Amino acid sequence: MNTRAHKYHRSYTRILGVVALLVFSFMLAVVVPLAQTRQDSKTKLETKKKKLEDEIAYNKKLLDETRKNKNISVNQLNLLKSQINKRETLLDEINLGIDSLNRVIRDNDEMLTTQGENLKVLKSEYARIIYHEWKMRNSYDRLLFVFAANDFNQAFHRMQYFQQYSDYRKKQAGLIVSVTDDIKKRMQELAEQKGEKEVLLADNESAKEKLDRERAEKDELLKKLKQQESKIKKTLAAKQAEAKKLKAKIEAIIAAEIKKSSDKTNKTNKPANTGTAADLKNVLTPEEKLVSDNFLSNKGKLPWPLVSGVVSEYYGEHDHPVLAGIKTKNNGINISTSKGSAVRAVFGGLVVSVIAISETNKVVILRHGGFFTVYSNLQSTSVSKGANVTTKQTIGTVATDPDDGKTELHFEVWEGKLLHNPTTWLTPR
Repeated sequence: MNTRAHKYHRSYTRILGVVALLVFSFMLAVVVPLAQTRQDSKTKLETKKKKLEDEIAYNKKLLDETRKNKNISVNQLNLLKSQINKRETLLDEINLGIDSLNRVIRDNDEMLTTQGENLKVLKSEYARIIYHEWKMRNSYDRLLFVFAANDFNQAFHRMQYFQQYSDYRKKQAGLIVSVTDDIKKRMQELAEQKGEKEVLLADNESAKEKLDRERAEKDELLKKLKQQESKIKKTLAAKQAEAKKLKAKIEAIIAAEIKKSSDKTNKTNKPANTGTAADLKNVLTPEEKLVSDNFLSNKGKLPWPLVSGVVSEYYGEHDHPVLAGIKTKNNGINISTSKGSAVRAVFGGLVVSVIAISETNKVVILRHGGFFTVYSNLQSTSVSKGANVTTKQTIGTVATDPDDGKTELHFEVWEGKLLHNPTTWLTPR
C-alpha cells in the first residue's frame, strides 16, 4: 500500500472512531435528564401547594368569622395554631420545590456546558471529514486506495469504506443539528426553570411575612387569654361536665343496643368488658355482622362528617392551650366549620338515638353493626330514631356558639364499648 493510501486509511478509521464516541456521548446526554420525572415532581409539588393554600384560605375564613366576635376565645387561638402549622408546612413544600429546582438548574447548566463542548468537537471533526473528502475527491485517488489492497477481500471492504464514509458524514451533520436543537431546548427550559424559581422565592417571602404576623397575633392572643384564666376555667369545667354527661348517655345507649341484638339472637352470653367487634360476634345478627364488617373494611376511607372543616382539637389527652399544668381529654375530634354547615353520616346505618345534652347541643348516634358514630353539638337534626341513613346523608346542622362565634362539630367513633381515634377511620386530607 502506498503512503497516500495508508494516510487516507488511518484518517478515515480515526474519524469513524471519534464519531462513534460522540454519538454514544450524545445519547447519554439525551437520556440522563429524565424530563418526565421532573414534570411529575413539579406536578406533585403544585398539587400539594394548591391543597395547602386552599386549606389556609378556609382556615383564614373561619378566623375572620371569630374575629368579628368581640370576645376572644380559645377556639380562636386553636384556629391560629392550625393556621400557623399549615403555613409552616406550606413553607416546607416551597423550600423543597426551590431545592429541587436548584438541582435541576445546576444539572442543566452542566449539561449545556458538556453539549457545547460536544458541538465544538463535532463541528471540528465534520470539517476534517469534509477536508479529507475534498482531498480524495477524484476517482484516481479512490481507485489508488482500492488497488493498494493486499487481496480482493480487502479491496472489497475498502470500496465499502467510501459508502460508509459518506453515510457517517451525513449522520454527523444530522448529529450536529440534533445537538444544536438540544442546546436551544435546554436553554429554554433553563430560562423557564429560573422563572419558576423566582416565583417560588416570592411565594416563600410572602409566606414568611404572613407567618410572622400570625405568630405575633397568636402570642398577643395568648397573653390576653391568660388574663381571663378564671373565666376559661369555668368554661372548661362546664365543657367537661357536658362531655361526661354525653359519654354516660352514649354508653347507656350502646349497652341497650347490644342487649337488643342479644335478645334477637337469643344469646345469653354477654360480650367481654372491652366490647370490641370480636366480642360482639356472638350477639350480632347476621345482618348486623355484615354491616359491622363493611364498616371495618372501610377504615381509613370514610368520608368526613363535614364537607369543609378544620380539626381544632384532636382525640386523646392534651395540654390546655392556655391553662398551664392542666390537661384536657377529648373522646373524639372537634372540627371547626362555617356557620350553618350541614353534618353528614360517614357510613350507612341506623339512627339509634337523637338526644339533647343542652339547649344548644343536640346529638345524633348512628349504629353500624357493632360500631357507633356520634355527632354532637348540632343546632338542628333532620333524622329521627329508627331511621336508616345512607353514607353522606345530611343528619343535621352544626350549632354556633353565640358567645365566641365558634361553629364546631364534635365527632366520635365507638366499637362496642371501646372508643377509637376518629382520624384513623376518616379519609386522609
